Amino acid sequence: MTDTSEDWRSLLVRWSREWADAQHGDATERDEEPLRTGWLGFPPAPEERIRELEERLGHRLPPSYRTFLAVSDGWRHAGGFVWALAGTGQARWHEDAAGLSEYFPGELDDNSTPEDELLAGMWGRALQLDVESDALYVLLDPGDVDEAGEWAVYTWAPWHADVPRRYGSFRTFMEAMYREFHQLRAGDSEQGGPVFDNTTTRALDASVAAARLDALGGRYERAAAALAEAVAFGRPRARGLHDQIRRLLGETYLVSFRGLTADPVYAAEIVPVLVAEHVRMRPDSALAAHNLPGASDAVRAAADEVLRQIREGTYRYTAEGPFGRAVEEARELARWGDTDAAWHTLRAALPGWRPLSAEHLAPVGLCADPLLGPLITPDRGRELLATPRAGQPGDTPPPTADLDPAGLAWLAEETPGTSRAWYRFVLVEGVAPADLPSRIAAAGEPTALHAPTPPRNALRFRAGDHVPPWADTALAAVGRAGSGWSFAFEARSYGNFDERRFVSPGLAASRGTRTVTVWSCPPRDQRPGVFHLSVAENGEERYAVTARDTTTEHRGPVPESLRFPPDGPDEHGEHERRVLAALATEFGVRLPRFALTRGRLHSLRTRPWNRAPGPGESYVTVRLVPHQP
Repeated sequence: MTDTSEDWRSLLVRWSREWADAQHGDATERDEEPLRTGWLGFPPAPEERIRELEERLGHRLPPSYRTFLAVSDGWRHAGGFVWALAGTGQARWHEDAAGLSEYFPGELDDNSTPEDELLAGMWGRALQLDVESDALYVLLDPGDVDEAGEWAVYTWAPWHADVPRRYGSFRTFMEAMYREFHQLRAGDSEQGGPVFDNTTTRALDASVAAARLDALGGRYERAAAALAEAVAFGRPRARGLHDQIRRLLGETYLVSFRGLTADPVYAAEIVPVLVAEHVRMRPDSALAAHNLPGASDAVRAAADEVLRQIREGTYRYTAEGPFGRAVEEARELARWGDTDAAWHTLRAALPGWRPLSAEHLAPVGLCADPLLGPLITPDRGRELLATPRAGQPGDTPPPTADLDPAGLAWLAEETPGTSRAWYRFVLVEGVAPADLPSRIAAAGEPTALHAPTPPRNALRFRAGDHVPPWADTALAAVGRAGSGWSFAFEARSYGNFDERRFVSPGLAASRGTRTVTVWSCPPRDQRPGVFHLSVAENGEERYAVTARDTTTEHRGPVPESLRFPPDGPDEHGEHERRVLAALATEFGVRLPRFALTRGRLHSLRTRPWNRAPGPGESYVTVRLVPHQP
């Protein structure tokens, strides 16, 4: 940031000239002089007048405000809502004149931040710079000072609907107000007002065009910086382009793809992304006008259909040409859990991707696809954006690391602040995932798998009229567990293993093949942990291990690598991790962590993991009913 008289003069002269050129008969009486002189400011303040102000205030002024006054003793039209900004004669202490300290930040407590404490004292000690405004306060705070001696500027108005906005210095504030002036004039032009055209707008529009080519060539960081500046000045193309980069980096706040939702060329790519975010934030609400700014009636009707598909999980992203074929191949891999291979497929096809037209930077529509969208993590979004596309030259970035660890040992990992997870699964050899219902599904269940759903939705499907109240069935995610194996996996935070009633679903599923069944209940709430592993073949158990905190039972010819110690607790899952690693090696199996925790997989309801009550046994069903006052 520069702060010399010449730097100030250059900015203020340009601002004044552009403001005057933008007036088209809508100027007020106060604007006659700046229109006649071409200068929004006033004569410079002599050094002695600046010193008199400092003596009156009892403070030396911050450098950027002091230098500003030496160029112009006050300012007109600082942005769109401050009509007069104080010079040496109008600057005064605010002394909490508006009583805002009661509301911002409110009462301080042990959880208050340093920012809260600064804001709490700001209202009483700040210098007020707004002289005429649309109820907008501009306050210069001598208690919020940086290493260069600059005082922070705070602004607030009732219509801000948020906390006061902070600028690091007076110079930073004025530059923001210059951009706000441009934003407002550019917006007027877009709404049919006079064309807002000058040297600054033309330079910014040229930078947007260059940024587009940079983005397609993989130089997305340089493109994003140029587009962000153009967005700040309100340039019409910049927002739609910049939002594509932001969304692929995982940012969703205020992403609207401005201008593109109104264009049918891009609607099929852009609208589903906005609809998917709407469903994530407000699953049951209808689309509102602000969700699709500028969209036509036809686009809104199409959006309602996309809304239905996304809610039902049936929406599919499509693309033309080789990249479109890669999308279909990647979706098939992802729906069975092989998300790393799905990403490799998309990544390899990216150079052949082609934009719909000039406002299209990348296949951002992938973010809306229920199976492929979760694959686009921020790191992978960066890799996608850094990959040259659409025939543009550039360097191919190194690949991001795969997200799925090998094997099974990850199931027993502890993460900071959490305990080991409860889980159970069945692995079936030589059976495709789509064929698991015939072997493992509960009686009365469909012969086909449920459509892919997020992990968090699994519990919604737990209840079923055809499931006996005593039956411990599982809504299990289904997919591939390595070469030649399929899995049915359930993760939840409750449930107990009881060997007196336990019946492995793997027994029935092992007809003509082999199955592996694992059930892990870590210790929790004074309850001892238990780990069960059993292998079945042709409908019979071959061997099994059941390990509790202090006892271990081995049945059949258990391989040495799968044995637990005869006694001793496994508080941190060390024995469990060792056995899971050995199990993965013994059978060549794995489970896809990313798909199970963050992706979408098909599912089925398994047959009960327990036997029916026998003669003389009974059970109790407890149903919680919400209280109705």
